[in-house]
Amino acid sequence: MSLLLPDSGLLFWMLLSFGVVFAILAKYGFPIITKMVDERKAYIDQSLKVAKEANDQLSKLKSESDALIAEANKEQGRILRDAMHEREKIISDARKQAEIAALKELEDVRKQIQQEKEEAIRDIRRQVAVLSVDIAEKIIRKNLDEDREQMDMIDRMVDEVLSTSKSN
Repeated sequence: MSLLLPDSGLLFWMLLSFGVVFAILAKYGFPIITKMVDERKAYIDQSLKVAKEANDQLSKLKSESDALIAEANKEQGRILRDAMHEREKIISDARKQAEIAALKELEDVRKQIQQEKEEAIRDIRRQVAVLSVDIAEKIIRKNLDEDREQMDMIDRMVDEVLSTSKSN
């Protein structure tokens, strides 16, 4: 017996035992293995289908979220523009009101100054009149101490009155 060449009897029994094992496996083992492989293939196909659907939904959600973000950014820009316009309007209104208030206050101050000025002028005129009367009284007393001076003064006044009435 050589190690490389088997005997024909051994070869026969090996083929027979292989055939029996193969037949048993073909009848009982291969259908179960094939069924398990098919189930595994179906599970993998289903998993791929679910993964593809999830990927599609994720892409759809991503595009929707991008659209929402773009819309939110647009809305934010609009709100900021409206806020800027409103701020400018409020500032403009406040400036106008401040100008109106300042003009009104300036006018009130001018009126008050004018009234005080007129009152001061009246007061000065009164004081001048009082001083004039006091001065005139002192001058007349001094000049009219003597009877002759009084008579001369009366004559001058009468002459002035007559000349004034003739002129008119």
